[in-house]
Amino acid sequence: MDSFLKYFYQDFGMIFRAFLDVLVAIFDFFSYLLNFPQRIEMIQYYYPEFGVADMVMVVVANIALIVLIALLFFLIIKLLRKIFRFHVPVKKYDALVKQVQNLQRDLIRANYEKDKILALKVAELGLKPDQVKDVTDALYDPTKGPVEDDNTEGTEVLPVNTNRNTVDSPCIDPSDSRFFRLTEVDNYYKLNKTVPVYDNDITLEEFCDQFHRFASSQLKLYYETRLIRHFIASLGAARIVILQGISGTGKTSLPYAFGKFVKIDTTVVSVQPAWRERTELYGYFNEFTKRYTETDFLKAVYEANYYRTPHMIILDEMNIARVEYYFAEMLSILEMPLESEWKIDVVNSIWDNDPCLINQGKIPIPNNTWFIGTINNDDSTFAVSDKVYDRAIPIDLDTRAEAFECEPVEAIEISTDHLIEMFDEAKSKYPVSDEMLDKLEKVNQYLIKYFRLAFGNRIMKQLRDYVPCYIACGGTEIEAIDFIIAKKVLRKFESLSLGFMKDELTKFQDYLDKTFGKDQMAICKEYVEYLKKNN
Repeated sequence: MDSFLKYFYQDFGMIFRAFLDVLVAIFDFFSYLLNFPQRIEMIQYYYPEFGVADMVMVVVANIALIVLIALLFFLIIKLLRKIFRFHVPVKKYDALVKQVQNLQRDLIRANYEKDKILALKVAELGLKPDQVKDVTDALYDPTKGPVEDDNTEGTEVLPVNTNRNTVDSPCIDPSDSRFFRLTEVDNYYKLNKTVPVYDNDITLEEFCDQFHRFASSQLKLYYETRLIRHFIASLGAARIVILQGISGTGKTSLPYAFGKFVKIDTTVVSVQPAWRERTELYGYFNEFTKRYTETDFLKAVYEANYYRTPHMIILDEMNIARVEYYFAEMLSILEMPLESEWKIDVVNSIWDNDPCLINQGKIPIPNNTWFIGTINNDDSTFAVSDKVYDRAIPIDLDTRAEAFECEPVEAIEISTDHLIEMFDEAKSKYPVSDEMLDKLEKVNQYLIKYFRLAFGNRIMKQLRDYVPCYIACGGTEIEAIDFIIAKKVLRKFESLSLGFMKDELTKFQDYLDKTFGKDQMAICKEYVEYLKKNN
């Protein structure tokens, strides 16, 4: 310890002494610079030897020295003022921010009131909106005051919005808005306000059957009946459906066919390998151009607010980039218990000519929209995390169904309200039986004991929603249970070291036979057999 103290005293003592020398040198510099009495004594000492030229040079040198001192102090004061100019206490700063925000709101409100007053004035003059040009100049001159009514006759005016852009306000030029594509959507629906005649008498089973035959007869797309039931029932249990399997099995075609069937084309968004953040989906505001870069995804979500037909947005090859990076915010939004909380935050400020349905900088996600992700499981893609799988219903498409002939079936009109009503009716009419819940609890305890896996609350909720919907689509309870356990629970087996657990897997197959029956739970047993062979 003594050696360290000696070292510390010698090393850090030298640094401290050097620092003191710097301070002393600065002090000596200013002491000598400002020591005018000593400077005057020196001038008096040499004065008898000075000639005229010497005296002139002495005066010039001292004037320059005084200017230098003044300039030095000016720079020091300016630097200190610059450092402390914006020093505001935190509470005072927060209060100033709130005042600025209130002033901005007051300004927007004042502009709104001004536009209403101008609109009333135009109405009093008997002018039509399509006859108005620059109402502010026509009705009010800042140098002369209000223009009298009898002096406005014959004034040529252009249309203006007398209110913030709303669904009922006149169309605006998309080039005048920072949201070009969304404003085009507004204009389209302002001029095309048509409500389709919905077939709200159809049942879920009829819906599945007609969709199955429509895809075959009209699009030459062939799927198994059970797959169609799984797909439609999934819509009643989750907002996100994952279609996974080998290429060419119809993963993208299935939701595409659904869009054709309900007469609202499905939006296809091709995921790119470089996607890493939310702006890839929602776009961003370009501060340089003062325009918002709008994506197909954002436009599809926004436009879906204008109609009630079910609509699907496909994230094609969604795992070609990491899903958790660009889709994390959407996963969190859709977890909100209230649909009124499903909103995408796009901008922080409010402009008068923003699209009609943007409220406080947010775009609502309507309940007629479902998100379908297609996944290829190969070396060129990323593994999808449990966070994504747990919030979605995964469906495997590993084979293609045989082609079949049927009578042509036309597309139908169905409202989302009726579809959700059918799902709700199924959940109340076909709840999971108590006997099945007891069996599921036994399976849960078995998995905990031998595999350290369990049913989570989210899985149980999805199961309680999915099973009734699948029954209403024409399936059976045991088929639905088999599907959910295989896709939501047994899928987690892949994270285990199954190479040393083949005996346990065989015993689990026997346990499924004992609990549900030898001829039941085919998907689960087939999946377990696959795990045994590939581990």
